[in-house]
Amino acid sequence: MTHPAAPFTFRIATAADVAVVVALVESAYRGDSGRRGWTTESDLLDGQRTDPDDVAATIARPDSLILLAERDGRLLASCHIEKLPEGGYFGMFAVDPAQQGGGLGKAVLAEAERIARERWQCRAMHMTVIVQRDELIAWYERRGYRRTGHYKPFPYGDARFGIPLRDDLRFEVLVKDLPA
Repeated sequence: MTHPAAPFTFRIATAADVAVVVALVESAYRGDSGRRGWTTESDLLDGQRTDPDDVAATIARPDSLILLAERDGRLLASCHIEKLPEGGYFGMFAVDPAQQGGGLGKAVLAEAERIARERWQCRAMHMTVIVQRDELIAWYERRGYRRTGHYKPFPYGDARFGIPLRDDLRFEVLVKDLPA
């Protein structure tokens, strides 16, 4: 594990970043590389986590962006932020498995919240997390997110979101109020 004490910078992804974002997201969530970090979904899902078309569409959509954290030109972390009617949405969060556990993820989440608040005047940040991800939900709770008890179905049958390894997956909506 590398501690993110060395400076890193934030920037907004462009179409030229699609391939590196896809590679980072896949390495953080799937397969053997994902198992190196604690955010892996490898025991719940197989297949892809995202693809170039999805990432390109996310970057191109109005009021949607992918935030990148880099050090010396190397992508360390990324997340999707979007303005929705109910507030900001935070998703597709990925930290290089070798960088996890040193505070980088906490910094990316804080920057995403700042962007949603300042760019779009969002008063809350929303996200969905697979309910079986207890350790991840606890991590978000320590950062001020609360479980809502509202659930969304997992998109079974749509391989773009992965191949489920169990039949009881669903998402819970987490919310955090953002200060004005």
